[in-house]
Amino acid sequence: MGKIKENKQQKLDALFQSAYELFLGQGIAKTSIDDIVRMAGVAKGTFYLYFKDKYEIRDRLIARTAGRLFTAAYAELLKADIPVFEDKVIFLVDYILDEMQKNKQILRFISKNLSWGMFRQAITENEDGESQNVMELYNVMVEENPEVKLRAPNTMMFLIIELASATSFSTILENDPISYEELKPYLNDSIRAFIRNHIAE
Repeated sequence: MGKIKENKQQKLDALFQSAYELFLGQGIAKTSIDDIVRMAGVAKGTFYLYFKDKYEIRDRLIARTAGRLFTAAYAELLKADIPVFEDKVIFLVDYILDEMQKNKQILRFISKNLSWGMFRQAITENEDGESQNVMELYNVMVEENPEVKLRAPNTMMFLIIELASATSFSTILENDPISYEELKPYLNDSIRAFIRNHIAE
């Protein structure tokens, strides 16, 4: 990486890091672009080289965070050596939600905004260079189980993400209508039903 490109990457990383800390600490509504650039130590004009407003940096942060969670879950899945496709998907969802349960600030930041659109950004944008393309990992997982022929695998993933995201927020943060631990077997049963519904005859 050349010096100029490295300098640009450092500024971008500083903007992401300061926005992330501010959004987690005081919320998006109370965070201004001035706050972000001040903490990052860059000029305000630099912010607008990369983002049109604070909501774009929020969306890209959510995509990055979701992508990192998925790749960490996938790395643990490889260690677990689980042969059955259904069980692999359940493992990934459990790992990600368990991580969110451990860090409720991240859950607050991600969950109300995490959707298929955000996940697709995590799939297509890998600007930090730290994690593999999420869609590639998902496709590898599907291909490793040739006995499972899925109809519309992206639709299946969309349904699973929307369900897990929608249910995790209130159960983990508020125990409403039940605790996350009580919900987990029902959530997993629903995910299995989505998978079975997408298996081609």
